[in-house]
Amino acid sequence: MYWLSGGFVFRRVVSPFHRLDPRVKLLVSVEFFVLSLLVPTVPEIALVLVAILLVAGVAKSLRRIGRTMAFSSLFAVFIFVLNYLLVPGVLNAILYSFRFLAIISSTSLFFITTSPDELEQIMKWMRVPRDVVFAFVTAVRFIPVVMLDAFQIMDAQKSRGLEFERGNLVRRVRNMVPILIPLVVNSVIRSGELAEAMESRAYGSTPKPTSLYRMRTRWYDRAVALASLLLLFVVALYIYHYVSFGV
Repeated sequence: MYWLSGGFVFRRVVSPFHRLDPRVKLLVSVEFFVLSLLVPTVPEIALVLVAILLVAGVAKSLRRIGRTMAFSSLFAVFIFVLNYLLVPGVLNAILYSFRFLAIISSTSLFFITTSPDELEQIMKWMRVPRDVVFAFVTAVRFIPVVMLDAFQIMDAQKSRGLEFERGNLVRRVRNMVPILIPLVVNSVIRSGELAEAMESRAYGSTPKPTSLYRMRTRWYDRAVALASLLLLFVVALYIYHYVSFGV
């Protein structure tokens, strides 16, 4: 679970992709997501995965994307088996498994290269209600904090002799109770502190609050956006001819 969650947690890295306008990064991730749904064959979805890995390499996040894909491969195997049993055909099952990996990787690519501040700016630019923006960005910010709390609680319980791996399924579920209760209590305490901090800063008193930072599109942002849109258009045109004429 740490690998999967860690694949959606931002870490500041100096790379050409990180310096892009967050709207451009969102556009690239959405295009990979759309391509993952559109491409009809295994070689093409494999090319989409390779392209995602290349962009992750430019973003210096290849290892983190690889970890996310490694963890997601467990679910991909389940999807493969399920599709093979319901719709016999190895290629069809491989296609849906690879499609799942591409969808997860394209989504992870955006979140690991976009800070919560940039995510907030994007949502405000999209005219999302302020309360929704605050709730979503706060949840994103607290993911690594809750993860750290969970691992600290697990280490503390293991030092007291609690074993998570032994016993049947029911016993393992019961062994999670000493972890969940402190985790929930910590989360409630932290939410109360957050509410007090919001109240002390007069949250909601200003109808249209201003922002310290503003998104600015530079020439290389426009170049990347144009190139990605052109690539999506070419691929969509190819898929249209492929489906329509069977080429």
